Amino acid sequence: MLNETIGIGRRKTAVSSVRLRKGTGIVDVNGRTFQEHFPLELQREAILAPLKKFDSPERYDMIIRVKGGGLEAQAIATRLGISRALVSDNEALRGELKQLGYLTRDPRKKERKKYGQKGARKRFQFSKR
Repeated sequence: MLNETIGIGRRKTAVSSVRLRKGTGIVDVNGRTFQEHFPLELQREAILAPLKKFDSPERYDMIIRVKGGGLEAQAIATRLGISRALVSDNEALRGELKQLGYLTRDPRKKERKKYGQKGARKRFQFSKR
């Protein structure tokens, strides 16, 4: 591994930049601790899943900068960023990470509201008389 590798992940409107470097397992998310920013254990497990699959998470220090979206979207964007950082460091991991779905960017976004309608798909109530 070089000094550090960077991976960027996105989901909906959340963008996460992950810096991965050799260290002792310290995770800094926007200047806060990992547990402070992602209070749910399920989200923390989802984020660290690519690291747990191949390495132990304690071998790396992570500096994560995340903005936009909700906590769940931020968690999935961060997982993608970690996966991309691992692949840029070691290309041999690409096949297995792709098979697990960790390198797939979720393309779904919120559909825009259309004029003359109540929402993206919902219409105003129709009155015949």
